[in-house]
Amino acid sequence: MFTRFLREESGATAIEYGLLASLIAVAIIAVVKTLGSNLSTTFDKVATNI
Repeated sequence: MFTRFLREESGATAIEYGLLASLIAVAIIAVVKTLGSNLSTTFDKVATNI
């Protein structure tokens, strides 16, 4: 039973997918935050010029 547990790879695969999903989520959050601040600055400049 112990050797079968050591050979089981589905848990490791699930952890890898979890890590990959979390890295993608962090990248998306960083991009959205950067674009959000850039868009806010652009809209402020447009509002000021109008």
